Amino acid sequence: MSSSPIALWHQEHMYFSRLLRLLQREVDAFHLGETPNYALMLDVISYLREYGDQVHHPREDEVFARLARRSPDRELTIARLKQEHRIIAHAGEHLRELLEEAADDAMMARAEIEVAAATYLVYYGNHIQKEEEDILPRAGMLLTAEDWEAAKNAVPHRDDPVFGPNPAERFRELRRKIAGEA
Repeated sequence: MSSSPIALWHQEHMYFSRLLRLLQREVDAFHLGETPNYALMLDVISYLREYGDQVHHPREDEVFARLARRSPDRELTIARLKQEHRIIAHAGEHLRELLEEAADDAMMARAEIEVAAATYLVYYGNHIQKEEEDILPRAGMLLTAEDWEAAKNAVPHRDDPVFGPNPAERFRELRRKIAGEA
């Protein structure tokens, strides 16, 4: 993996997108009345909540703050993206709760899970697309090495528990599924 901050940011977005597609396939199975792999779905959500929401997004928020100062014309877009980080985190937690209940055979309306999953998938996918098309190129042009270092240090370093050099044992099934999809 490249050490360029833009390349790293883009790479993480590609990882997240792969996981969202995997989650979408399981949601599709659910929608068709089949039994999805709840454990796999929960692994995807757990990873995106624990790494995406707690490591990736806080670093992006630091980039956003610095970019807003250098590109005032993007202030509203950046404010919306920061708000989306909160919405994605909330939607992800809600979906995780519903999936845990479903995995434990709790009675609930199928539509409740479908709506929660659709909200999460659409918000996350659109969010990544906006960052890739507008914010990443602009950040690459306007931010300094000092800005990128501040973003990197916005949260303590944590290896990526799925795609990093030392994957966490608890995500073994998820890694196997991803490898099978490649």
